[in-house]
Amino acid sequence: MNDHISLSRRAARTLALLAVLGANLMLSMPVWAELSPALDRISISVGSYRGDPKFNASLNTPYGDLQSGDIRLGKDTMPRVKADMMIFDSQGLSFDYFQYKQAYAGSIASNTNINGTSLTTVGSANLDIKLDFAKLAYKWWLGNGNTVVGLGAGAAYYRIGLNANATASVNSATAAISNGYRENAVAPLLEIGVRHAFSPDLRLFANVSGAKKSGGQLHGEVYNASVGVEWFLVKHVGVVVDYSMNQLDLQRDATITEKFKVRSQGPSAFVKVRF
Repeated sequence: MNDHISLSRRAARTLALLAVLGANLMLSMPVWAELSPALDRISISVGSYRGDPKFNASLNTPYGDLQSGDIRLGKDTMPRVKADMMIFDSQGLSFDYFQYKQAYAGSIASNTNINGTSLTTVGSANLDIKLDFAKLAYKWWLGNGNTVVGLGAGAAYYRIGLNANATASVNSATAAISNGYRENAVAPLLEIGVRHAFSPDLRLFANVSGAKKSGGQLHGEVYNASVGVEWFLVKHVGVVVDYSMNQLDLQRDATITEKFKVRSQGPSAFVKVRF
C-alpha cells in the first residue's frame, strides 16, 4: 500500500512539473505554427499495463549457475504514466514510466560438467524483484499532414531491487545464498514512432524503443514496442488503449552474479488529457 502511495505521489509531482514547464513554454512563445492533427502541444496519460510476464533468473553458486528456467507468473497489473510535450513546432519531449514487482518461490537446478564428471545441483530459491523503469527522449517529428514519423534519442533510467535467498546441494555438500541490493543505472536510448490521425479526435500510433548499457555493475538491455489507438470523447480528454511487448535482460556483476530476464506482453489503458 505504501509503495502505491509513494508511486502516486512521485507521478503527481512529475506531472505537475511537466504541466508547469509546458505552460511557461506556451506563454513565452506566443506564435505557433499549426501542428499535425496527429500531435498535441502537451499531453499526459495515466493508466495501467496488464502484462503476462515470463520470468527467468539465475544465481551463481560454488557448484555452477542455478537457473529457474522460464516461468509464467500469471497476469500482473503495473502502473504506467506517459507524457509528451512539444517544445518547438517539430520537436519535443516524450516521457514514459512503469513499475514491475514480482516474487518467485520455487525450485532451481543446474547441470555442470567438472573434469568430465557430470554434476546435477538442485535447490530452492525465494526471489523478490522490484523494477522501476523510466525513459525520456527528445523527438524530431517529420511531416505535418495526418501522418508523422518521430525519431527520438535520450536516456533510460532503471532501478532494480532484489532480495534473493537460495539453498543448493550436490552430493553431501550444501551451499546457501542470501543477498539483497538496490542498484540503478542510466543507458542511452533510441526510439522511433509513427502517428496517424483519421480526425483530430481519433488517432493510431506505433512506437519502438531500445536501451542498452554495456559497462558498470548493473548492465543489460531493455526493449519496448507498442501499437494503439486514441479516442477523445471531448476536446481535451480521451482514452488510450494499446498493446505492448516489453523485454528486459539485466545482469548484476558482484560477488554473486545475478541475471534475470522478464518478457511481458499485454494491453494498457490510459486516460489522456491534452492541452
